[in-house]
Amino acid sequence: QVQVVESGGGLVQAGGSLRLSCAASGSIFSINIMGWYRQAPGKQRELVASANSGGSTNYGDSVKGRFTISRDYAKNTVYLQMNTLKPEDTAVYYCNVKGAYTRNGYFGNDYWGRGTQVTVSS
Repeated sequence: QVQVVESGGGLVQAGGSLRLSCAASGSIFSINIMGWYRQAPGKQRELVASANSGGSTNYGDSVKGRFTISRDYAKNTVYLQMNTLKPEDTAVYYCNVKGAYTRNGYFGNDYWGRGTQVTVSS
């Protein structure tokens, strides 16, 4: 089984920065894709950014140029550096793991963390 835990959310003023971290555990050898999604009240969950095992990244249009995703492959950890934050970035941010090679075999499911709240005040 794969466990996913996020950290780093909080309250910040518009224009400020935050860094989110997410660690996956469960005797993992490697992970195909790690990413971040967010969900604001009354809205659908949307992709923020993702990074695959080959180093390719993908960003939602609303965060391009402001957010940067990075991975520490040895630690099965993914980070999201968020700069120039806007009130509309306020949401619960969820870490996602897609496809994990573990000691017990390959798990192709999506795994989600419980989420971390990011609130940007104007």
